[in-house]
Amino acid sequence: MTQAYSLGEIAAFLGATLAGDGERRVSGLQTLAAAQPDQVSFLANPKYRRELASTQAAAVILHPSQVDACPVPTLALDNPYLGYARLSAWFDPRPQAVPGIHATAVVHERAQVDASASVGPGAVIEADVRVAAGASIGPHCVLGAGSVIGRDTRLAARVTLYHGVRIGARCVIHSGAVIGADGFGFANDQGHWHKIAQIGGVVIGDDVEVGAGTTIDRGALEDTVIGDGVKLDNQIQVAHNCRIGENSAIAGCAGLAGSSKIGRRCTIGGGAGIAGHLELADDVHVSAMTLVTKSLQKPGVYSSGTGLSPHQQWKKNVVRFRQLDQLAARVAALEKSANDKSKG
Repeated sequence: MTQAYSLGEIAAFLGATLAGDGERRVSGLQTLAAAQPDQVSFLANPKYRRELASTQAAAVILHPSQVDACPVPTLALDNPYLGYARLSAWFDPRPQAVPGIHATAVVHERAQVDASASVGPGAVIEADVRVAAGASIGPHCVLGAGSVIGRDTRLAARVTLYHGVRIGARCVIHSGAVIGADGFGFANDQGHWHKIAQIGGVVIGDDVEVGAGTTIDRGALEDTVIGDGVKLDNQIQVAHNCRIGENSAIAGCAGLAGSSKIGRRCTIGGGAGIAGHLELADDVHVSAMTLVTKSLQKPGVYSSGTGLSPHQQWKKNVVRFRQLDQLAARVAALEKSANDKSKG
């Protein structure tokens, strides 16, 4: 059964200013356009302001400046999107894990699994693994030898940890993530590749989220390190020896080549690529599909590539791009000629 809450309870939890009946009860969250009279909605993006006048929501979380335009009760906050994010946990339908080890799980005798942890069907936990209190290990996960799972961390189904991976507290690792696979390290000898053993591990801090299908490679010698509060979207590649600073966020399909160092509070857009052995300062923001080929030492927003255009126009522009070097040389020659004439 869905839990219902009063608007007064919600206002107190969010620290919001309520305009309306505090006893009115609600049982869900929804968009402005789809919300029913027993659901709360929110307005954070100005793009959706036009939907405010016709909403049927029981109440709307919004900025104080929008209160007068709202036809239903309001929960006013300076950061309504944060309010929505916090309240969403109250209505999360995800089943709660049941403490204990499923009968079909395989747990090595030297593994340490806290009695309050949950281990799902078909999971494999190898020797010397430590699973802390409140952790949840989903069906068919594999925890390699010597791995450590922190308190209240949740691994969804089919997560694979290689040996020696350490994950902090309150993390979420989504299905299909592979953490601790070998980094791409080979030495070439006369056209033949010789594998370099990847001796380092992976260390993930507290409150980290790793998306579905994301891969984080172990270090060649030192560890690959993911700082506290980092958020990684789906299908991201983090190569060996990368370091991602606290509270940075990376969107889907981005790729970090080996030994990239990302500062704190950085954001990297979807499909972006970071070349190897580069460093991004704190508070650097890289837009989607950008290719970073040099270190970025100053905070700010960085972009590369060209905007979308019709194909025929794009082909013409490609030709012009190829001519830029010749054009620059001609401009330099003209400037030199002009300067010589002015001196004469």
